[in-house]
Amino acid sequence: MKIPRLDYDPTSVLGFYEESLSALGALCERTWHDRLEVIAEGRAARLWNQDGALSEQELLFAPADAAGARDAQREVFPGCPLTFRLFESLRPAPLALEKVVLSLHASGRAPERSVLEKLWHGQYPATRRWRPASELKSAFHFSLVAVVRGEIQAIDQHWSLHRIAIALPGGEADDLLARELALLEVVAEAPVDLQWPGMESSWLPLLRKQVEEELRPDIDAMRLRQQQYLQREIERIDSYFAHYEEELTRRGSRGGSASTIKMTERLAAARAEHHRRRLDQVARHEICVQAQMDALLLVAEPCWRASVEVEEQRAAQAISATFVPRTRRWFK
Repeated sequence: MKIPRLDYDPTSVLGFYEESLSALGALCERTWHDRLEVIAEGRAARLWNQDGALSEQELLFAPADAAGARDAQREVFPGCPLTFRLFESLRPAPLALEKVVLSLHASGRAPERSVLEKLWHGQYPATRRWRPASELKSAFHFSLVAVVRGEIQAIDQHWSLHRIAIALPGGEADDLLARELALLEVVAEAPVDLQWPGMESSWLPLLRKQVEEELRPDIDAMRLRQQQYLQREIERIDSYFAHYEEELTRRGSRGGSASTIKMTERLAAARAEHHRRRLDQVARHEICVQAQMDALLLVAEPCWRASVEVEEQRAAQAISATFVPRTRRWFK
């Protein structure tokens, strides 16, 4: 899910800066309703000095509609680079994998077989026959939740923030978990018998696939605009050089052999420059996508696991399947 972008409010942003810089060890004092005096050293000072030397700044939190030139080192405004640097300073490195266990009161009683079978056929309509081969056993289902910051660099730069949830180990998207994560109840302590899965290299491709799906609508819209801009520039360049070559040819036809040789050389140079200009415009209209992972959370929730016998495409097989009560969904 795409996290909605907050409207820029100088007072709220000032509070964020004051709290964040204080957490980094800086001394902060509000000198006016829109000004914050900061004395920083070390991590906090690296926002202004790469060496972290002692720095004293008075930040001005300008309104969104303020006119005039901006000082990016001392003024905070929408899209201010100082805000990006502050966020990067707050982001832990390396990124920690947090863990949480969901509490579901309805998980103590196993669902009815008829309900389970109906839900299975709803998910997998190609199944001709379904039968549990073992008793349902309580277990834990794991999901991976990531907060991803997407940046699309083109003629128009675009930033967005996404919360992505995937089921492990298959990587199926769990949009419901991504939307309602903050509303779900968690337990204070993890159960003693809970065995957390270790971080695996296969998780990264699964996350990358979901990030691409999340960013695709924004990329497609930007690609359409880029293609329109590129087509307009290419037509302008082609028109200019077509008229230029036509003029060279007309002038060369009125002269002698020396003029013809010079005209040929100029035509070759014009065609080379024409090709170079086209390639330059293609490079200028490229789209660069960068995704930055800002938080990782491993979620465990109660589920039911059983071995089931299914018949699909006239082939019977026994598989281990997991039923998650929160989503009323089966996972193979």
